[in-house]
Amino acid sequence: MALEKRMRAAAFVLAGALMAPLAAPALAEGETAATVVATVNGKEITLGQMIAMRETLPPQYLTLPDNALFNGILEQLVQQEALAQSVTTLTTRDEAMIANSTRGYLSGDVIRKIAETAVTDAALQKAWDAKYANAVPQKEYSASHILVETEEEAKAIKAQLDAGADFATLAKEESTDTGSGAAGGDLGWFPLGMMVKPFEDAVVAATPGKVSDPVQSQFGWHLILVHETRDLPVPTLDEVREDLAAEVEREAVEAHIATLTAGARVEKPGAGLDPELLKKSALID
Repeated sequence: MALEKRMRAAAFVLAGALMAPLAAPALAEGETAATVVATVNGKEITLGQMIAMRETLPPQYLTLPDNALFNGILEQLVQQEALAQSVTTLTTRDEAMIANSTRGYLSGDVIRKIAETAVTDAALQKAWDAKYANAVPQKEYSASHILVETEEEAKAIKAQLDAGADFATLAKEESTDTGSGAAGGDLGWFPLGMMVKPFEDAVVAATPGKVSDPVQSQFGWHLILVHETRDLPVPTLDEVREDLAAEVEREAVEAHIATLTAGARVEKPGAGLDPELLKKSALID
């Protein structure tokens, strides 16, 4: 919430700055990030700082004319510098927030750079090979079920089905799973791992086209009708590219963090403190 408030406040300052009379910025003539664009009581504000602020703005501001955005950012930085200079003493809270903000930005930037460089065609191919090159095709099942509360109800319905009653009709009439019941008990296609274990075990053991005996799960008693099975094809690299990229990024970041922390001298004298201390905001007031 505090960050959101700061962002709203910053946006308000920028919006106000944009209402000021606009002067066209001078054309670039070899400026660098160190080019001074303003000073406030001798403290320099640089072009690099303006560029960095632009990169943090909400998308709607980036649609503004260049001169309006330039002047708005410049005015905002001037106002912020004036406000910052008005703080004569940093409180314990101020110092903690500044330290956390700096630490968070720097660590986040390192993670971003690692993630960007980790995802290459070679890394993606290696990840696909490790996961799918020797993968055994998985089965997918098409099934329907009727769910009731008691075993007695399930046995009575099973008797009707054995006598020739229509499964879909009874599912609509009797199943407490109203979602699938409305579709005649149809659960569609699903792979292993999607259903609770007793149900899944019964599906694997079932003979397609034959209604199972009553099967109990935490939801009640099921009568299961497996229609057919099929093998799921191994996905191509392009089909799982985004998932693999996320895995490659995560593994690269985790490995880098592990290397850094293993090589650092980490001491935690406060590890045994009472966790309730985190709620004592008065300690930093």
